Amino acid sequence: MTTWRYRLNLQMSPQNVSLSDSLHIAVLASTLCLLIYWLIRDRQRIRNLSGKHVFITGCDTGLGNSLAKWFDKRGFCVIAACATEKGGQELQSCSSPSLKTVNLNLADSNSIDRAVLFVTKETAGKGLFGLVSDAEGTAPIAPTDWLSIEDFHSVLDASLLGLIEITLKLLPLLKKAEGRVVNLIHAKGLTAFAGGGYSLSKWGMEAFSDTLRIEMQHFGVKVSIVEHGFFKAAADSDVIKGNLVRLWNGLTPEIRNSYGEKYFVEYIKAQRSLVKRLCDSDTSNVIKCMEHALTSKYPRTRYGAGWDAKFFGLLLSYAPSCLSDMLLRIIFPAPAAGRRSVPGVVINI
Repeated sequence: MTTWRYRLNLQMSPQNVSLSDSLHIAVLASTLCLLIYWLIRDRQRIRNLSGKHVFITGCDTGLGNSLAKWFDKRGFCVIAACATEKGGQELQSCSSPSLKTVNLNLADSNSIDRAVLFVTKETAGKGLFGLVSDAEGTAPIAPTDWLSIEDFHSVLDASLLGLIEITLKLLPLLKKAEGRVVNLIHAKGLTAFAGGGYSLSKWGMEAFSDTLRIEMQHFGVKVSIVEHGFFKAAADSDVIKGNLVRLWNGLTPEIRNSYGEKYFVEYIKAQRSLVKRLCDSDTSNVIKCMEHALTSKYPRTRYGAGWDAKFFGLLLSYAPSCLSDMLLRIIFPAPAAGRRSVPGVVINI
């Protein structure tokens, strides 16, 4: 009994309790110091922005257009790439004289070469401080066996290979200015919920950006990814329906019968519902992330802009496959010849 009491008193001694408390305090203090250091570091900005050139793709409409106007107001020398002359003229009419536009077709290497030559002349030996890549396009999103290889090329040639090509050709200018690359990627593309080249292009840009970031840090070039959600400017339900109708009309009788007319109708409703429920007209979250990526001394590797970006980019992409598959089965209908007995949309979101 005496021995047991002695051991208990030894365990409860002030020296042991003090040591345990000291370890906890040290861990908490270290965590707090790291958090404060990160916050201070994250808030540091580049002071002089005037004279720094930023090249932005996809500036006819949507996010690219909004970003070009925003950074023009912030004092950057913006070079905006537009797919049409009309888009370039409309952008110049509501911007400062320092904003320049150039026509660019990311699916055409000759057009890319002309744009790179234009940027080289505009920067006049200073180098390129920022490259912002945004190429959403109107990708056909449909069941895989509705698509042809041309449908994949129509997306990948511009939204993946074209962006990679223009990035490679602008790297010398970016290295000269020790600039930064910011790739806008739709978080929806990180979850493959339908066939087509859309998700392929987004996953491909994620991999390309990560590789480029690791390699270019030796030259002072910083690479960031801004994963954004749905926006009304970038998602047109009429365009989505038009693509689906075109693909449906081109199917063989065998494939059409395996899906059924009811599937086709319900699938269009599901796509329209996604666009209606999730699309937002406020692009301020993306602009804030882009501003930080271009003006911060220490830009982050990844940014999540919008709640739906975090939902698709974090929750769905990292969730167990059985959970994400269940959600997609709830949203989308089942083919007539499929194993699931209920061919319609179970829950209309």
